[in-house]
Amino acid sequence: MLIGALSMLAVVVLAMIRVPLAFALLSVSIVGMGFAVNWHTAFLLVPISVSDAVFSYDLAVVPMFILMGNVIAKTGIARDLFQAAFAFVGHLRGGLALSTMIACSGFSAVCGSSYATAATMTKVAYPSLKRYGYSDQISAGTIAAGGTLGIMIPPSIIMVVYGILTQTNIGHLFVAGVLPGLLGLALYLSVIWVIATRKPEHAPKGDRVSWSKRLGSLKGVWPFLLLFGLIVGGLYGKIFTPTEAAGMGAGLSILIAFLHGRLGLATLRKVIVETAYTSVSLYSVLFGAMLFSKLLTLSGLAGGLLEMVQQSGLEGIALICCIMAVFLLLGCVLDSMAMILIFVPLFAPIVASQGFDLVWFGILIIIVTEIALITPPMGMNVFVMKSVLPNVPVLRIFRGLVPFITVDIVRLVLLVAFPAITLWLGSSVG
Repeated sequence: MLIGALSMLAVVVLAMIRVPLAFALLSVSIVGMGFAVNWHTAFLLVPISVSDAVFSYDLAVVPMFILMGNVIAKTGIARDLFQAAFAFVGHLRGGLALSTMIACSGFSAVCGSSYATAATMTKVAYPSLKRYGYSDQISAGTIAAGGTLGIMIPPSIIMVVYGILTQTNIGHLFVAGVLPGLLGLALYLSVIWVIATRKPEHAPKGDRVSWSKRLGSLKGVWPFLLLFGLIVGGLYGKIFTPTEAAGMGAGLSILIAFLHGRLGLATLRKVIVETAYTSVSLYSVLFGAMLFSKLLTLSGLAGGLLEMVQQSGLEGIALICCIMAVFLLLGCVLDSMAMILIFVPLFAPIVASQGFDLVWFGILIIIVTEIALITPPMGMNVFVMKSVLPNVPVLRIFRGLVPFITVDIVRLVLLVAFPAITLWLGSSVG
């Protein structure tokens, strides 16, 4: 157990000092198993773990969804979504911020990446927000918070990673994420409306658009919304598996982009190369996480922690609340992927032993991960925005995020108190 605990501490420290996560997980796992068992077993488990992962049918989901997200990011759908949302709600008080949040949710639904959503929507929406006189706090806060929806509204790469680590059905996770994702969107929109009502100078009205222009703005959006509906609807109706859904999503996104004249061969080649690089990077991290999970088991740390929890008498919702508190604290110092990869293999067996549904627990973990993306001092979405907007102070962005973080905590409490919000829709694909 001591070796396991020291190994976990070593990985956390390496992650905090920005050592590549794949290298940190792999190196610590090998050294830890060398001391915990023997060096022969440690080096033998590396090729075994890698080969098991490479030939895993579930892992084929990863490059397909990454490819789909990269294709969509190159097609200009983010701008189309923003313009369509603005056409319908831009004339309301705070309408441009509402439009931005709606566009963020739509783009994240077919992109699956919080970082990509935050970076793309900053380029698309921020100039318009400033032109209409929106303050930096509400502008930056809206975009950074909206970007977090990318890991909750399916398809989501984080959900795939969680499903692989915990052997949880990825299709169930995707469907279960729909209602919490929509709840998050509704709460975010409510925050914008309250701010716009109480401080109208921060969020002025936009121009009213005719109905003909409103309907015309949907022209570039509906094929991709249809794509999202096909993926989630197919999983919900048990028509195909998550891997099949990923393949169909990638293929149809390329076909739609070609038919719309938005994707040439040169761009497609660049997209495929980017997808290959991203997939290899993510695979490397996953290989390390799988090996690290074996170390936690072999060292006895996972079993020892489970025994400690049982002896402490901590159980039920009180245990879940303690785990959520730990993850919220970790979110202040670790990025979202590191949190998932390092700590989910440790806590998931404890949660399962208490009889909790790992799909429900996964959605809770993803919400905490969303909060981590906008929580100081390590909120990665904030620094993604900062790279695009060098003249906007980081402190101003964090101030704009305070009300959004507050409602995220409210959503987390609601989902802990009422698991049916998550499990009602997810159970229908059981």
